[in-house]
Amino acid sequence: MEQPDQRAEGAGPFTTRLTWQPPDGGTAIWESRLARRRGLLTVRPPGTAAARPASADDTAVARLRRLNAIAATAFVIGGALFAAGAAVTEFGSGYATTCASIYFAGGLFFNTGGYVSLLQVVNAPRHVPGGAGALTTPRWRWWSFEPQRLDWLSVFVLFAGTLVFAVDLLDSFLRGLTVRQVNRLIWAPDVVGCVLFLLSGHLSLVEICHGRPRLLPRDLGWWIVAVNQLGSFLFMISALAAYTRPATGSPVNADIADWGTFTGALCFSLGGVLQYGERP
Repeated sequence: MEQPDQRAEGAGPFTTRLTWQPPDGGTAIWESRLARRRGLLTVRPPGTAAARPASADDTAVARLRRLNAIAATAFVIGGALFAAGAAVTEFGSGYATTCASIYFAGGLFFNTGGYVSLLQVVNAPRHVPGGAGALTTPRWRWWSFEPQRLDWLSVFVLFAGTLVFAVDLLDSFLRGLTVRQVNRLIWAPDVVGCVLFLLSGHLSLVEICHGRPRLLPRDLGWWIVAVNQLGSFLFMISALAAYTRPATGSPVNADIADWGTFTGALCFSLGGVLQYGERP
Protein backbone atom coordinates (compact mmCIF):
# COMPACT_ATOMS: atom_id res chain seq x y z
CA MET A 1 0.00 0.00 0.00
CA GLU A 2 1.24 3.48 -0.85
CA GLN A 3 2.47 5.40 2.22
CA PRO A 4 1.40 9.01 2.90
CA ASP A 5 4.82 10.37 1.95
CA GLN A 6 5.11 8.22 -1.19
CA ARG A 7 3.76 8.76 -4.70
CA ALA A 8 3.46 5.77 -7.02
CA GLU A 9 3.08 5.99 -10.80
CA GLY A 10 2.51 3.32 -13.39
CA ALA A 11 -0.37 1.48 -15.04
CA GLY A 12 -3.10 -0.49 -13.32
CA PRO A 13 -1.65 -2.53 -10.46
CA PHE A 14 1.92 -2.02 -11.68
CA THR A 15 4.26 0.60 -10.19
CA THR A 16 7.04 1.80 -12.49
CA ARG A 17 8.05 4.98 -10.67
CA LEU A 18 8.03 5.69 -6.95
CA THR A 19 8.79 9.01 -5.24
CA TRP A 20 9.35 9.30 -1.50
CA GLN A 21 11.09 11.36 1.18
CA PRO A 22 14.11 9.68 2.80
CA PRO A 23 14.47 9.98 6.60
CA ASP A 24 17.18 12.65 6.24
CA GLY A 25 14.99 14.79 3.98
CA GLY A 26 14.99 15.55 0.29
CA THR A 27 13.41 13.35 -2.35
CA ALA A 28 14.25 9.94 -3.83
CA ILE A 29 12.85 8.70 -7.15
CA TRP A 30 13.01 5.07 -8.25
CA GLU A 31 12.20 4.11 -11.86
CA SER A 32 12.07 0.43 -12.76
CA ARG A 33 13.92 0.59 -16.09
CA LEU A 34 16.55 3.05 -14.86
CA ALA A 35 17.28 0.83 -11.85
CA ARG A 36 17.50 -2.47 -13.71
CA ARG A 37 19.38 -1.21 -16.76
CA ARG A 38 21.69 1.45 -15.27
CA GLY A 39 21.63 0.60 -11.57
CA LEU A 40 20.51 4.15 -10.68
CA LEU A 41 17.88 6.04 -8.80
CA THR A 42 17.49 9.81 -8.52
CA VAL A 43 18.07 11.68 -5.26
CA ARG A 44 17.39 15.35 -4.55
CA PRO A 45 19.17 16.34 -1.28
CA PRO A 46 17.32 18.58 1.19
CA GLY A 47 17.56 22.30 0.50
CA THR A 48 18.55 21.91 -3.18
CA ALA A 49 16.63 21.90 -6.44
CA ALA A 50 19.20 19.85 -8.36
CA ALA A 51 18.84 16.08 -8.54
CA ARG A 52 21.74 13.65 -8.69
CA PRO A 53 21.90 9.96 -9.55
CA ALA A 54 22.63 7.45 -6.79
CA SER A 55 24.35 4.35 -8.11
CA ALA A 56 24.17 0.78 -6.89
CA ASP A 57 27.30 -0.84 -5.45
CA ASP A 58 30.19 -2.09 -7.57
CA THR A 59 28.94 -5.69 -7.55
CA ALA A 60 25.58 -4.70 -9.00
CA VAL A 61 27.13 -2.35 -11.55
CA ALA A 62 29.55 -5.01 -12.84
CA ARG A 63 26.72 -7.53 -12.99
CA LEU A 64 24.44 -5.20 -14.96
CA ARG A 65 27.19 -4.25 -17.41
CA ARG A 66 27.98 -7.91 -18.08
CA LEU A 67 24.34 -8.92 -18.56
CA ASN A 68 23.63 -5.90 -20.76
CA ALA A 69 26.61 -6.67 -23.01
CA ILE A 70 25.57 -10.32 -23.41
CA ALA A 71 21.92 -9.50 -24.14
CA ALA A 72 22.78 -6.72 -26.59
CA THR A 73 25.29 -8.91 -28.46
CA ALA A 74 22.80 -11.79 -28.65
CA PHE A 75 20.13 -9.57 -30.21
CA VAL A 76 22.60 -8.01 -32.66
CA ILE A 77 23.78 -11.42 -33.87
CA GLY A 78 20.32 -12.98 -33.78
CA GLY A 79 18.85 -10.15 -35.83
CA ALA A 80 21.72 -10.31 -38.31
CA LEU A 81 21.23 -14.06 -38.80
CA PHE A 82 17.48 -13.66 -39.31
CA ALA A 83 18.17 -10.95 -41.88
CA ALA A 84 20.68 -13.24 -43.58
CA GLY A 85 18.15 -16.07 -43.61
CA ALA A 86 15.55 -13.82 -45.26
CA ALA A 87 18.11 -12.63 -47.83
CA VAL A 88 19.10 -16.20 -48.68
CA THR A 89 15.44 -17.14 -49.03
CA GLU A 90 14.78 -14.21 -51.35
CA PHE A 91 17.99 -14.11 -53.41
CA GLY A 92 20.04 -17.19 -52.52
CA SER A 93 20.20 -20.81 -53.53
CA GLY A 94 16.68 -21.55 -52.31
CA TYR A 95 17.72 -24.69 -50.44
CA ALA A 96 15.20 -24.99 -47.63
CA THR A 97 17.62 -26.67 -45.21
CA THR A 98 20.17 -23.88 -45.61
CA CYS A 99 17.59 -21.20 -44.84
CA ALA A 100 16.17 -23.17 -41.92
CA SER A 101 19.67 -23.62 -40.46
CA ILE A 102 20.41 -19.88 -40.61
CA TYR A 103 17.08 -19.03 -39.00
CA PHE A 104 17.57 -21.67 -36.30
CA ALA A 105 21.01 -20.28 -35.41
CA GLY A 106 19.50 -16.80 -35.17
CA GLY A 107 16.72 -18.19 -32.98
CA LEU A 108 19.28 -19.56 -30.52
CA PHE A 109 20.73 -16.07 -30.11
CA PHE A 110 17.23 -14.65 -29.62
CA ASN A 111 16.64 -17.30 -26.93
CA THR A 112 19.87 -16.24 -25.26
CA GLY A 113 19.01 -12.54 -25.44
CA GLY A 114 15.54 -13.17 -24.03
CA TYR A 115 16.79 -15.23 -21.10
CA VAL A 116 19.63 -12.85 -20.23
CA SER A 117 17.13 -9.97 -20.35
CA LEU A 118 15.09 -11.92 -17.81
CA LEU A 119 18.21 -12.31 -15.67
CA GLN A 120 18.62 -8.53 -15.78
CA VAL A 121 15.20 -8.13 -14.19
CA VAL A 122 15.60 -10.96 -11.68
CA ASN A 123 18.96 -9.63 -10.44
CA ALA A 124 18.28 -5.90 -10.73
CA PRO A 125 19.17 -3.69 -7.74
CA ARG A 126 16.16 -3.23 -5.46
CA HIS A 127 14.91 -0.09 -3.75
CA VAL A 128 13.69 0.23 -0.18
CA PRO A 129 10.58 2.49 -0.17
CA GLY A 130 10.87 4.95 2.65
CA GLY A 131 14.57 4.16 3.02
CA ALA A 132 17.60 6.41 2.71
CA GLY A 133 17.48 6.67 -1.09
CA ALA A 134 19.82 3.83 -2.05
CA LEU A 135 19.67 0.61 -4.02
CA THR A 136 20.43 -2.80 -2.53
CA THR A 137 21.99 -5.71 -4.41
CA PRO A 138 20.07 -9.00 -4.16
CA ARG A 139 21.76 -12.37 -4.18
CA TRP A 140 22.26 -13.88 -7.62
CA ARG A 141 19.32 -15.91 -8.94
CA TRP A 142 18.76 -17.81 -12.17
CA TRP A 143 14.99 -17.48 -11.97
CA SER A 144 12.17 -15.81 -10.07
CA PHE A 145 8.40 -15.56 -10.44
CA GLU A 146 7.33 -11.92 -10.02
CA PRO A 147 4.25 -11.27 -12.21
CA GLN A 148 3.35 -8.27 -10.03
CA ARG A 149 6.31 -6.42 -11.62
CA LEU A 150 5.65 -4.91 -15.04
CA ASP A 151 9.32 -5.16 -16.08
CA TRP A 152 9.40 -8.88 -15.16
CA LEU A 153 6.15 -9.53 -17.02
CA SER A 154 7.35 -7.74 -20.14
CA VAL A 155 10.64 -9.61 -20.33
CA PHE A 156 9.06 -12.95 -19.42
CA VAL A 157 6.60 -12.56 -22.32
CA LEU A 158 9.54 -11.70 -24.60
CA PHE A 159 11.43 -14.83 -23.49
CA ALA A 160 8.29 -16.94 -23.98
CA GLY A 161 8.02 -15.53 -27.49
CA THR A 162 11.58 -16.61 -28.32
CA LEU A 163 10.75 -20.14 -27.11
CA VAL A 164 7.63 -20.27 -29.29
CA PHE A 165 9.72 -19.13 -32.25
CA ALA A 166 12.08 -22.03 -31.47
CA VAL A 167 9.20 -24.46 -32.04
CA ASP A 168 8.46 -22.83 -35.39
CA LEU A 169 12.14 -22.93 -36.39
CA LEU A 170 12.54 -26.58 -35.41
CA ASP A 171 9.41 -27.59 -37.33
CA SER A 172 10.73 -25.80 -40.42
CA PHE A 173 13.24 -28.64 -40.84
CA LEU A 174 10.39 -31.11 -41.43
CA ARG A 175 9.81 -32.16 -45.02
CA GLY A 176 6.84 -33.66 -46.85
CA LEU A 177 4.25 -31.74 -44.82
CA THR A 178 0.76 -31.10 -46.09
CA VAL A 179 -0.52 -27.54 -46.33
CA ARG A 180 -2.56 -28.05 -43.18
CA GLN A 181 0.50 -29.34 -41.31
CA VAL A 182 2.63 -26.42 -42.51
CA ASN A 183 0.09 -23.92 -41.20
CA ARG A 184 -0.34 -25.76 -37.91
CA LEU A 185 3.28 -26.63 -37.13
CA ILE A 186 5.17 -23.70 -38.67
CA TRP A 187 2.84 -20.79 -39.37
CA ALA A 188 0.76 -20.91 -36.15
CA PRO A 189 3.76 -20.83 -33.75
CA ASP A 190 5.23 -18.02 -35.85
CA VAL A 191 2.10 -15.91 -35.37
CA VAL A 192 1.91 -16.71 -31.64
CA GLY A 193 5.56 -15.69 -31.23
CA CYS A 194 4.88 -12.40 -33.05
CA VAL A 195 1.88 -11.68 -30.81
CA LEU A 196 4.02 -12.29 -27.71
CA PHE A 197 6.76 -9.99 -29.04
CA LEU A 198 4.19 -7.24 -29.70
CA LEU A 199 2.68 -7.68 -26.22
CA SER A 200 6.14 -7.55 -24.62
CA GLY A 201 6.95 -4.37 -26.54
CA HIS A 202 3.70 -2.74 -25.47
CA LEU A 203 4.36 -3.59 -21.81
CA SER A 204 7.87 -2.13 -22.16
CA LEU A 205 6.42 1.10 -23.57
CA VAL A 206 3.97 1.29 -20.67
CA GLU A 207 6.86 0.74 -18.25
CA ILE A 208 9.14 3.41 -19.66
CA CYS A 209 6.28 5.91 -20.09
CA HIS A 210 4.86 5.11 -16.62
CA GLY A 211 1.42 4.61 -18.08
CA ARG A 212 -0.02 5.29 -21.51
CA PRO A 213 2.60 5.02 -24.31
CA ARG A 214 3.84 8.39 -25.56
CA LEU A 215 6.78 9.94 -27.41
CA LEU A 216 9.99 10.33 -25.40
CA PRO A 217 12.53 11.22 -28.13
CA ARG A 218 15.25 12.22 -25.63
CA ASP A 219 15.16 8.88 -23.81
CA LEU A 220 17.52 6.19 -25.15
CA GLY A 221 15.50 3.45 -23.47
CA TRP A 222 12.38 4.63 -25.28
CA TRP A 223 14.17 4.44 -28.63
CA ILE A 224 15.34 0.90 -27.89
CA VAL A 225 11.80 -0.21 -27.06
CA ALA A 226 10.31 1.65 -30.04
CA VAL A 227 12.79 0.17 -32.55
CA ASN A 228 12.22 -3.33 -31.20
CA GLN A 229 8.45 -2.82 -31.32
CA LEU A 230 8.75 -1.77 -34.97
CA GLY A 231 10.69 -4.99 -35.58
CA SER A 232 7.91 -7.00 -33.91
CA PHE A 233 5.31 -5.29 -36.09
CA LEU A 234 7.29 -6.13 -39.24
CA PHE A 235 7.67 -9.73 -38.05
CA MET A 236 3.87 -9.92 -37.70
CA ILE A 237 3.37 -8.61 -41.24
CA SER A 238 5.85 -11.23 -42.44
CA ALA A 239 4.04 -14.00 -40.57
CA LEU A 240 0.63 -13.05 -41.97
CA ALA A 241 2.05 -12.93 -45.50
CA ALA A 242 3.60 -16.39 -45.02
CA TYR A 243 0.26 -18.13 -44.50
CA THR A 244 -0.05 -21.02 -46.95
CA ARG A 245 -3.33 -20.91 -48.84
CA PRO A 246 -4.93 -24.37 -48.98
CA ALA A 247 -6.35 -23.75 -52.47
CA THR A 248 -2.96 -23.04 -54.07
CA GLY A 249 -0.41 -24.46 -51.64
CA SER A 250 1.59 -21.23 -51.84
CA PRO A 251 2.13 -18.35 -49.38
CA VAL A 252 -0.11 -15.29 -49.48
CA ASN A 253 2.90 -13.19 -50.53
CA ALA A 254 6.38 -14.68 -50.28
CA ASP A 255 8.13 -11.38 -51.07
CA ILE A 256 6.37 -9.53 -48.26
CA ALA A 257 7.14 -12.41 -45.91
CA ASP A 258 10.86 -12.28 -46.74
CA TRP A 259 11.17 -8.50 -46.68
CA GLY A 260 9.15 -8.25 -43.48
CA THR A 261 11.50 -10.70 -41.78
CA PHE A 262 14.56 -8.94 -43.22
CA THR A 263 13.61 -5.43 -42.09
CA GLY A 264 12.21 -6.61 -38.77
CA ALA A 265 15.41 -8.50 -38.01
CA LEU A 266 17.49 -5.41 -38.79
CA CYS A 267 15.37 -3.49 -36.28
CA PHE A 268 16.28 -5.99 -33.57
CA SER A 269 19.95 -5.74 -34.50
CA LEU A 270 19.72 -1.94 -34.31
CA GLY A 271 17.96 -2.23 -30.95
CA GLY A 272 20.84 -4.39 -29.73
CA VAL A 273 23.38 -1.81 -30.88
CA LEU A 274 21.47 0.94 -29.06
CA GLN A 275 21.28 -1.24 -25.97
CA TYR A 276 25.07 -1.08 -25.59
CA GLY A 277 24.56 2.55 -24.58
CA GLU A 278 21.93 1.78 -21.93
CA ARG A 279 24.32 0.47 -19.29
CA PRO A 280 25.59 1.58 -15.87
